[in-house]
Amino acid sequence: MITTEEAKDLINDLFEEEALVIGGLVAVHEMDDGLVWRLMKNLDVIRGKALRRIEDRTSKSETAERGPNLKPHPAIEDFLQNLRR
Repeated sequence: MITTEEAKDLINDLFEEEALVIGGLVAVHEMDDGLVWRLMKNLDVIRGKALRRIEDRTSKSETAERGPNLKPHPAIEDFLQNLRR
């Protein structure tokens, strides 16, 4: 299994390669400037969503692995002791 950072690096590397391919196409073929800007902005949005999904899954799995903290908070313990006096 790969780490979160390795997964993020893979996604960023993939999008870098895509940007270079698109840059090569733009250099060879005449393309509307607005189209290129929209395309790159949309790719950046997709990249951001993918990175957030990795973060969401990582934080959920860490919470699941950690499990609930069953030890009462000291303030709650103190309150309960006061009630029992």
